[in-house]
Amino acid sequence: MADKSLQDKEKKLAAEKAVEYIENGMTVGLGTGSTVYFAIRKLGEKVKQGLKIKAVSSSNVSTDLARSSGIEPVSIDDAGEIDINIDGADEADRDFNGIKGGGGALLFEKIVALNSGRNIWIVDSGKLVKTLGKFPLPVEVIPFGHKGVLKILEEYNPVIRKRGDSYYKTDSGNLIFDLNMNRINDPLALDMELKQITGIVETGLFINIADTIIIGKENSTEVLFKK
Repeated sequence: MADKSLQDKEKKLAAEKAVEYIENGMTVGLGTGSTVYFAIRKLGEKVKQGLKIKAVSSSNVSTDLARSSGIEPVSIDDAGEIDINIDGADEADRDFNGIKGGGGALLFEKIVALNSGRNIWIVDSGKLVKTLGKFPLPVEVIPFGHKGVLKILEEYNPVIRKRGDSYYKTDSGNLIFDLNMNRINDPLALDMELKQITGIVETGLFINIADTIIIGKENSTEVLFKK
């Protein structure tokens, strides 16, 4: 989407719609990314108005944002069952598959998601796609022996993510390889294939995890529910 102001408007619409599902006493998972930013800010407003929740964050960035918004996150190991997890996606299809990890938090995001009773994805309209793969697929790789992993992944045109002149490091100290594939015909098979490679910690393919997808569309939202 060329118009960033429209994109941000759609992100905000989707994010604030997701917050409507949060009820008093819930434990809420907080994802990471530019769309989740709006959800955390809105949730912070509700907390200041008296909403009582516990929150589990998927990244240091989201933890800092939550705290600045009046929400004090608890650790995932102390939280117990997470009722609802709100997270973004870099791409999502109508089969409830997605690519995540553009913000570098895919491992912790997947752990939070798999410990949640319900997962809500929030996206702008440009993120809803027919087939995954145009967005580069992130995979998290341990630094030790990473050049060997890079060689194994050659067919997928991997690029080691950088921040400035240095390699980008995740919150757990790992590297991110972005795989440039253009099209992923079988996300489940690819996910299983990649996880067989020693050194790959996790992939950015999120399959059969989302329960609800909320899409911001100019002045409204579309809500998809998994059947």
